[in-house]
Amino acid sequence: MEDSYDCIIVGGGPAGLTAATYLARYRRRVLLIDAGSSRAAMIPRSHNHAGYPDGVEGLRLLRDMAVQAAQFGVELRNGCVAKIARGDEAGADGGFIVTLAEGETLQAHAVLIATGVVNRRPPIEDDVHDAALAAGTLRYCPICDGYEAGGWDGESGGGERRIAVLGADGHGVAEALFLKTYADHVTLLTLIACDLDEHDRADLKRAGVTWETRPASAFAFADTAVTVTLDDGEEQRFDTLYPALGSNANSELVEQLGLDLDEERCIMTDRHQRLGMKGLYAAGDIVAALDQISVAMGHAAIAATTIHNDLRKAEGKTPDR
Repeated sequence: MEDSYDCIIVGGGPAGLTAATYLARYRRRVLLIDAGSSRAAMIPRSHNHAGYPDGVEGLRLLRDMAVQAAQFGVELRNGCVAKIARGDEAGADGGFIVTLAEGETLQAHAVLIATGVVNRRPPIEDDVHDAALAAGTLRYCPICDGYEAGGWDGESGGGERRIAVLGADGHGVAEALFLKTYADHVTLLTLIACDLDEHDRADLKRAGVTWETRPASAFAFADTAVTVTLDDGEEQRFDTLYPALGSNANSELVEQLGLDLDEERCIMTDRHQRLGMKGLYAAGDIVAALDQISVAMGHAAIAATTIHNDLRKAEGKTPDR
């Protein structure tokens, strides 16, 4: 594969961009292909990303990371990857053939998949959803911003906010219990009539979380609050709504290759971010792990270093031991 990249990275979120910078600094020829749908772009301002004491906007973080990668020679392209195939199955001399949505094919010795996941959204119009997200009345990650959602300011404390969690199942229960760390008033809502097992009900009661059994039928967002209408017409007002409806992994490319996924359809890797196919790696939220930018960047550092060392071995540049 003379005219090929050392590595093609699929996905331009924090994981993909971190790996790209590492690999470029390892003097590798790198192409990053990004569809422009990173969840990090949805973050109005992150306050738990190290190095930004005043917080950082998700779009700014992605732009800065892209500039840094490009400075070291990473080729950045907008686009969608339709297929990844082993080179020996497509007539090439090993490695991988990456096919873009418009039909163009590219060759690489290694491929890193960093395609992330997509949040399952409540039934809200896109423009309303995005405005609520920017205002902080709609949030998806209590680990990221439960501190802010609870009204904590580092001096006078917080806890007076009213927080709603949407999703009456085990995931929703766990998120509601977690948010009691930050707020005294937490309510668990549901979109459909359902029941909880006795253990979940006991945990909610013990923690002081209100469980609303009447399904929510409508959501109205203002600048500082959200009003939830229940199916009998009653309205309840909250400062913040957290959907706990799960996410969909962007794992189609891995499925095409016949590799195994976990029950959430996320990718399982070894401790070096390798998949069960030589030359194929994964990093970020698509990997079964804690969905955090810091974790994604850690995956990426490990993956990039492993890719470089695996390529060195294939090139005969490591000790023969």
